[in-house]
Amino acid sequence: MLSSPDSRLRPEDEAPLKANGVRAAHPMESESKQTPGASVQERPESLLAAEKRTLEMIANGASLSEVLNDLCAAIDAHAPAAASMVCLMDPDGKQLLPGAGPHVPAAFTTAITPWPIGPNRGSCGTAAFTKQRVIIPDISNDPRWPDEARDLALTHGFRAAWSEPLISKDGEVLGTFCVSYAEPRTPNSRDLELINEAGHIALIAIELERSHRALKNALAEIKNSENRLRTIIDTIPALAWSARPDGSAEFFNRRWLDYAGLSGEEASDWGWTVALHPEDRGRLTDYWQDLLASGEAGEIEARLRRFDGEFRWFLFRASPLRDGSGKVAKWYGTNTDLEERKRAEEALRSNEQSLRLIVDTVPGLVCTMTATGEVERLNRQVLEYFGKTTEELKNWATSDFVHPDDLPRLLETWTHSVETGEPYAYDLRQRRADGVYRWFQARGLPLRDTEGRVTAWYLLLTDIDDRKKAEEELRRSKAYLTEAQRLSRTGSFGCRLSTGEMIWSEETFRIYGYDLSTQPAVERVLQRVHPEERALVQERIDRASRDGNDCHVECRLLFPDDSVKHVCIVAHPSNDESGIIEFIGAVMDVTEQWQAKAELEKAFEEIKRLKDHLHDENVVLREQIDQAFMFEEIVGSSPALKTVLSSIVKVAPTDSTVLITGETGTGKELIARAIHKRSRRAGQAFISVNCASTPTSLIASELFGHEKGAFTGALQQRQGRFELARSGTIFLDEIGELPAETQISLLRVLQERQFERVGGNRVVPTDVRVITATNRDLSAAIAAGTFRADLFYRLNVFPIEVPPLRKRQEDIPMLVEYFVKRYAEKMGKQIRKIDKQTLELCQAYHWPGNIRELQNIIERSVILCSGHTFRVDAAWLSSQEPARLELSCPLSETLHDQEKHLIEAALTESEGKVAGPEGAAAKLGIPRSTLDSKIKHLKIMKHKFRSAKS
Repeated sequence: MLSSPDSRLRPEDEAPLKANGVRAAHPMESESKQTPGASVQERPESLLAAEKRTLEMIANGASLSEVLNDLCAAIDAHAPAAASMVCLMDPDGKQLLPGAGPHVPAAFTTAITPWPIGPNRGSCGTAAFTKQRVIIPDISNDPRWPDEARDLALTHGFRAAWSEPLISKDGEVLGTFCVSYAEPRTPNSRDLELINEAGHIALIAIELERSHRALKNALAEIKNSENRLRTIIDTIPALAWSARPDGSAEFFNRRWLDYAGLSGEEASDWGWTVALHPEDRGRLTDYWQDLLASGEAGEIEARLRRFDGEFRWFLFRASPLRDGSGKVAKWYGTNTDLEERKRAEEALRSNEQSLRLIVDTVPGLVCTMTATGEVERLNRQVLEYFGKTTEELKNWATSDFVHPDDLPRLLETWTHSVETGEPYAYDLRQRRADGVYRWFQARGLPLRDTEGRVTAWYLLLTDIDDRKKAEEELRRSKAYLTEAQRLSRTGSFGCRLSTGEMIWSEETFRIYGYDLSTQPAVERVLQRVHPEERALVQERIDRASRDGNDCHVECRLLFPDDSVKHVCIVAHPSNDESGIIEFIGAVMDVTEQWQAKAELEKAFEEIKRLKDHLHDENVVLREQIDQAFMFEEIVGSSPALKTVLSSIVKVAPTDSTVLITGETGTGKELIARAIHKRSRRAGQAFISVNCASTPTSLIASELFGHEKGAFTGALQQRQGRFELARSGTIFLDEIGELPAETQISLLRVLQERQFERVGGNRVVPTDVRVITATNRDLSAAIAAGTFRADLFYRLNVFPIEVPPLRKRQEDIPMLVEYFVKRYAEKMGKQIRKIDKQTLELCQAYHWPGNIRELQNIIERSVILCSGHTFRVDAAWLSSQEPARLELSCPLSETLHDQEKHLIEAALTESEGKVAGPEGAAAKLGIPRSTLDSKIKHLKIMKHKFRSAKS
């Protein structure tokens, strides 16, 4: 019988095989040498021609051997590098016999006749045993090729073999079709198509030959004895019957009659209906009448009574036999027992209900998905967790059920699994009904049909939020411990001397100079100990193990490169739960105490500088990127602004120091950034420091860095902003607020291009462009003694004064339009028009807060705007000038008088003492040197205050 098209293995449904013969999840087309002139379109045509020629030979009476040899010759001609062969299964189903192969050496064919089948019996034997295609890319090293036959194959020039099992529709292995190559080879998709189609043609020939042989035998048997045929029918494992064209029964086989407990006479005609269940009799007879009227084959399920009175479910099948004119001459049918299947179905339904109950009670979120990844079913926990219905949860990919940070990667992973059929695993955060996100571990497994296609997905989501928090805490604790050990050069260990078992921390491995993959042991320690001190260390270990006391030893470690370390090892005994003594200790690298301090610090500084510079620079850059800038662009075209822009263009290409002055909110930092971006240093860092926002006691450390231990809290060396701005630009905002002692350090940087870290004595060179800004009158500060004149002259190389907004009235409409567009886009509003009166109000207002005030008012107005026209509340723009202080004397004299008054009051309270915790410097919160300088400058006679209280 010919195999149906559905039973054929289609190349597009079959995954290609890897080099080891295992099927991959999806085809991966690889290039291979093709027969010259054989294109992709020619191959199917040639295979169809071979199939047609095979059928013609069979029809013309050719023998099976002739047909198969012709097929192999056609395949070999199609693929000259290959040698094809067909093996047939012997009657007992345990051995293969070569049936065709015109280009296979006769000696090889003789040597493998017969060939046993089995799991590791070469490509043909394994394919016949497993009923699956077997690809052996290289016979010389594939374990599925038996060793005793490997040399035989290699000797005859075979290096690769691909075998396709020839399986009938009822699952019987009829043989194998094999293609062999003289060199190692892995098939591509076109090779698989060739072997699949060739195997199909061979299967057609074998099944036709078997069908013809079976038909001849059957006809011979029929001719020999009709009684024998009846005996066969009576003994087949089925209830068989035949009926006349009108539907009345004329024959029942013995099994039918024995089952129903009826005789042939009782069951004939319509007497068989008494064995039908009363509830099914009418339904079945009506269906039978419909089949008689239509003349079509059919089947129906009904219950049939057994001889002992028990009813069992059967499948009633009926097929018509027609004469030459097409009329129904007879009906043949069988009754197949379905009782066990029915019970299994009922048990399955019961199990499904039980499984549903189990799934609804498991401590996890369970869901099933279609093969394409669509939500199908959800257990009760899923619905309760999200507080949503199944329909609502089907849109999980476009909702907030998954944390926004996890959703893109989740979709990518899930899509990959759906496309490839690979199991799915991912950790993600999911939003609970109350809005809280919790961590879940999602695992998905595909359900496949008999052909390996994915039909559904089963997903289990387990709440791992507590575990995640614990892991994070453990990771952080471990990181802290590892970092602490690294910083202190102290490694920890645990040791059971009775068994020699040891556990080392990462720092211990580093100290002893071993790779992390090395198995810790006492012998490893002794191997590193200097030979002159090895006996001492061994004696201390033996004593501690014998007496159960603490162990303390200092020794040298000698490494293979002849380098030496000095270590201190301490250990304390502790009994575990089983009473075994375990030593817990630490090993400290104290080499620096034995080496020259200068050499160590030089090496350590260089290593740390190279290691930390990039990290710290990135930190600062991220801080700068994350910082919200006041403006994104310089907007305006007024003459005052054009003057500033002209100055920027002129000074930017130089390295000259720039002093930017102007009222608060005028955009001084924006000007500084513009200078940097147009300079030769634009590719380097731009570091901004607000001198007013940094505490006075920390400003020097912020700018110039500090050494470890320079002051309380200085736990490690830190680079300052000048070092981070190396080769770039540093912007010092509010420069007028810089303390006097820091002004001196800044002056040295500007003069000598070098500085020293706080608490250090090493000179650090610097290559930085300095840009400063202030809204203060530095001339008045110089007159008041709060700002150094020499520093001012160093900073004021190229001054740029940023005009206030009231002097840029021409720019106000442009700025209003810019900010309205910026905030409207940010807030998702459509503002198409700006009220004319609003522009007039803005141009008439004096803007004491300058652009910052304008920006804030426009942002507030955009928030409140509900239409398409932008307006500003007139009440927000007061037309009155802010109150100004009237000065009775010059500012410098006023500042001098106030400063002198404060210093004299502090000296009076401290009885003339300047230094010390009760001195005037401490009360004023300034350094003693600064106070001495001011006392001298203001010509205060501090000795007259020493007896003021007496």
